[in-house]
Amino acid sequence: MLKELVQNEAPLQVVGTINAYTAMMAEKVGFQALYLSGAGVANASYGVPDLALTTLDNVCEDVRRITSVTSLPLLVDADTGWGGPLMVARSIREIGRAGAAGVHLEDQIMEKRCGHRPNKKVISKEDMVVRLHAALDGRVDESFAIMARTDAVAVEGLEAGIERAIAYQEAGADFIFAEALHTLEDFKSFTSALEVPVLANITEFGQTPLFTVNELSSAGVKMVLYPLSAFRAMNAAALNVYEAILSEGTQSGVVDTMQTRKELYSFLNYEQAEERLDHLLSKGEQL
Repeated sequence: MLKELVQNEAPLQVVGTINAYTAMMAEKVGFQALYLSGAGVANASYGVPDLALTTLDNVCEDVRRITSVTSLPLLVDADTGWGGPLMVARSIREIGRAGAAGVHLEDQIMEKRCGHRPNKKVISKEDMVVRLHAALDGRVDESFAIMARTDAVAVEGLEAGIERAIAYQEAGADFIFAEALHTLEDFKSFTSALEVPVLANITEFGQTPLFTVNELSSAGVKMVLYPLSAFRAMNAAALNVYEAILSEGTQSGVVDTMQTRKELYSFLNYEQAEERLDHLLSKGEQL
């Protein structure tokens, strides 16, 4: 389903969701593909920095929660695969079983960092090819997408990053994730050199400018990712409410910034569920 969407959209916007409820909202407003960020799992679900502190099981739990409430394809951040080749293969199987449509694997060392932070280190091109073959070996369904992310541009330069991307394509990657590029020309260099679709990570406060969909489309990009945009906005809103309650002794001054009970219930189909509950309870009353 994810592969088909990439072929039909120009380009496909993939929006980050950190939990089941935000996935429901994203689907209802019209997005066609969702994303679960490794940083989102670490930060939102476990309150830790994105420094390889979460496990496969941690990620699969959030995947299951999201895929249980939406039929949209979910792309999952699998970081470095949580181990050697056999563990990478197992990770792919388990994430697929949890309901995801695909993953991306990166070429950083196991002690990975955020892709837009300094001091990143990458494994060799050859070791990443092994990582990708392990992922392909673990794939049960051919429609499950394997995306190869390269962080090498920041470490080795643009040409080395493109060389790696070509090798990852040849190894069987369905898509390429070119991390932390700086210009549209950088993206154009990748898309011109590759036959598989390229994803642009348009994350706020990072190394990549906030290019528009049209600008990225002109550079040949087929997928645009917004990994934590809603999460950052939610955090700012929550902090504002906490500070207001503490300082003012009431939330009345910030109520107009909140989602209403009616809006919440609308996304959750609360009233329909309540009616079903009443109907089932009434069966006992009829005895």
